[in-house]
Parts: sequence; structure tokens; C-alpha cells
Amino acid sequence: MRYPTTPDGRYFVVRGRLWRYTDPALAEAQRAEWTRALMRARRDVQAAKKSADKKREAAARSDVNAAKVALGERGPVWWSDGAPDLNRRMARNTIYADWFAALQIDEDRTGTNPAGTQK
Repeated sequence: MRYPTTPDGRYFVVRGRLWRYTDPALAEAQRAEWTRALMRARRDVQAAKKSADKKREAAARSDVNAAKVALGERGPVWWSDGAPDLNRRMARNTIYADWFAALQIDEDRTGTNPAGTQK
């Protein structure tokens, strides 16, 4: 499933919330390595929750965060123009509000969003 991407390519939107994209300057091999680490850490979180092991869960969540920082999805921003980090904010409350409102209007009118996914 594709999600709408902000005009500057920094975020995608899920249920009205902005989520930062991976740093596009990362080498493909690095991106793939950290993505594998992220998926492994997420599986570890799930397994720890299932076994009710709080210590293991905390360690796995720390690994998730480390992978997301390495990918550029959290931590310092990967762009250099001084724009603020709006990760996890509601799009309607940011500088993307007008753009997001236009998406909503298009979705209401056509039944699809600009990414082409059905309502």
C-alpha cells in the first residue's frame, strides 16, 4: 500500500499523521542492513511481549529505536535546510496543512487518494 508523500519527500501520511521517510542518501547496502535489523528487532519485541518478558521487551524496543535512528526515521533530521522535524505530528497542524486538506478534498470527491489507494 502506498501512502501520500509530502511535496518535499520528507514524510508520508498514515491516518493523518506524518511519518519520516528513510534518509535517501543512505547507501542501498546500509539501508538494507538496517531494515533487516529493524524487522528483527520488531519480531523480538513481539516475542518478548508474548512471553511477558519486560526486560527483553525493553532491549528489543531499544534495538528498534537504534535501527530507526540509523535509517534516519528518528533522531537528527537528514535534510540540511533548517526545517523542523514534524515526525509523528498530525499533518493538519503543520506547514503541510493546506497540502493535506487538498488531499482530503480530492479523496472525498474521487474515492481515492493521490497515491491511488481506495477508501
